[in-house]
Amino acid sequence: KVTFHEKLGSQFDRIERIRALAKELCKVTGADEALVDRAAQLCKLDLQTEVVGEFPEVQGLMGRKYAGLTNEHASVAAACEEHYKPIGPNDNVPTDKVSITIALADKLDTLVGFGAIDEKPTGSKDPYALRRAALGVIRLILQNGLRFGLLHIVQYAYGSLLRIWVTQNAVGLANAGSDPVDGEGYEFNHRFTVLDHWAEHQGKIFLLGGDKEPESWEPLEFFQSRYSVELALPKAVRSDLLAFFHERLKGMLRDNGARHDLVDAVLANGEENDDLLLIKQRVDALTAFLETDDGKSLLAGYKRAANILRAEEKKDGEGAFEAAANPASLIEPTEKALHQALSTVGEAAGMALQKQDFAAAMRAMASLRAPVDAFFAEVMVNAEDAAIRRNRLAMLAALRRVTRQVADFGRIAG
Repeated sequence: KVTFHEKLGSQFDRIERIRALAKELCKVTGADEALVDRAAQLCKLDLQTEVVGEFPEVQGLMGRKYAGLTNEHASVAAACEEHYKPIGPNDNVPTDKVSITIALADKLDTLVGFGAIDEKPTGSKDPYALRRAALGVIRLILQNGLRFGLLHIVQYAYGSLLRIWVTQNAVGLANAGSDPVDGEGYEFNHRFTVLDHWAEHQGKIFLLGGDKEPESWEPLEFFQSRYSVELALPKAVRSDLLAFFHERLKGMLRDNGARHDLVDAVLANGEENDDLLLIKQRVDALTAFLETDDGKSLLAGYKRAANILRAEEKKDGEGAFEAAANPASLIEPTEKALHQALSTVGEAAGMALQKQDFAAAMRAMASLRAPVDAFFAEVMVNAEDAAIRRNRLAMLAALRRVTRQVADFGRIAG
């Protein structure tokens, strides 16, 4: 077998991972599963030909030609070449569904694999072209209008990685009490365990099979379904990968004219933001909203509310005003109007966001302009009465929460 990477197995292992991941991605791209599987099997075969060995720059192109000569389906032949794309910022993005699927699977397998073994780009060094792979994934998603949760696919890719390791490198244990690595005991309790970091154990995955003899242990999938074992990608790796994608996405959106502070405001929700197309749509909607008078006025009102809260929380403690305002303590008509508006807008914006109707969410936010302006014009927030003061500050905290549904307005300049 030809080694892909000493910690990630052979090229055959990699092809098997791409096949598994591509099958899952068909649910997103709508590609024909049979054509995708065939393309996944063939997409790397030209790497062992003398032509590509002598002229590496024709990899993929030769794969397409060989596939054509053997009468493969046109989409399969195209995917053999196009799954490497886009290579650079000016390179075309595939539009054929089979090519899109294999290109995503190839790049995501690379990113998850090297992320899992902690091989990250440093400074200007990126020996495995991981930045290029991430940018390729982003362009494939945005330019083809693909909607999916990235973390689900990342987890699936990691699961494929482990399944192949288990299948090909599982070590049988003859005695229930012996540790395959250093002799320390392992508990057998009708379960299996995959040691956390295979790289620390000579690339082996150890399958512990309960009370069964090693030769009769079932495949990984059996144990997962029977004992509800979840092989989760380590949280640190998940977070690092998502941050890596976010950084590339921020750069791309800025290059296309988006304001960096608006991108940061939308990304402030962390792991909830793993749908890259949705992030772009949120940024576009927020940009359009803040170009209106309602948007500019609401942002100003938010900034004023945030400044007051910041000062008062220094006295009373962070989060001191997060409890809901008491309607019975509302005195002025304008504060009653703001209380009602926050309730109405919060619900309307939340429902719009659930439907991913960002224009409707922004229209709901726009209706806060008048009651916020009137509140600050007519109400003294820091009233002498402590209960009234706390109630009014609670409404400002509610304003902060309601706007946070759309983005973190605190990160927006102006």
